[in-house]
Amino acid sequence: MTFRNGEFRNEGRGTQFHRKTVNRGGKAAWALHLRRHRRLNGGASKSRFAAIFHGLMTTANKITISRILMIPVFVLLAVYYGRSVVRNEPEEWLRMAAIAVFVVAAASDGIDGYIARHYNQKSQLGVVLDPIADKGLLLTAIITLTFSNWHYAFPLWFPVLIIARDMVVVSGAILLQYFYGCVHVRPSWTGKTATFLQMAAIAGAMLQIQTAWVVFARPVLLLDLLVSLAGLFTFISGVGYVKDGIRQLQAAEHAKASPKDVNQA
Repeated sequence: MTFRNGEFRNEGRGTQFHRKTVNRGGKAAWALHLRRHRRLNGGASKSRFAAIFHGLMTTANKITISRILMIPVFVLLAVYYGRSVVRNEPEEWLRMAAIAVFVVAAASDGIDGYIARHYNQKSQLGVVLDPIADKGLLLTAIITLTFSNWHYAFPLWFPVLIIARDMVVVSGAILLQYFYGCVHVRPSWTGKTATFLQMAAIAGAMLQIQTAWVVFARPVLLLDLLVSLAGLFTFISGVGYVKDGIRQLQAAEHAKASPKDVNQA
């Protein structure tokens, strides 16, 4: 900005702001210029924010955010149904509503992924939100069904094991990213199997499946079998992720040490 011939000029943006000097050495002109400058910058900032917001709020991301918002709705319905069971007056409409919300939320996972891939709507926001929505829905359902007094309650070790596995994987990924700048979390077949069995156990608990077999003169519930298999594959997948993380750590250390060996040679 320059002051020339009694006028203030700002030619940095290709726009000129000028006014004749009035009252006490141009103070009024200076105040007017500031007001105009702030109004112009404010409008430009709002336009940039709107463009960024429009770019982030793709259809796929809107579906993912909707899935996240369904989680507390599911929790409320499940908890209130559990309370009605405790009163020996189970309100089945609450259970059916909780099932409906869970099914819609679970189905939306495939829908937003399809839209993001086929309509070029992949974004960094989606990369962050999608796993949050997936893990949030799964863990919330398991924890809620463990403590909300439904007819079938998951054993306490089940959510603890799943949470511990996820904490180990996330912590390892953060450490590798922080110290070495790269990390690759590859989905394994054991991890996918564990997720499928966890979903099957959740569905069986909500649908109140009472199927049982007699094994060695003892009744074994289908739900108990699903929970045990889900826990087993969760543990195996956790061990696999830890081994993969150790391999990446060793590879990173080797790559870091190699330039020193070349220089010494």
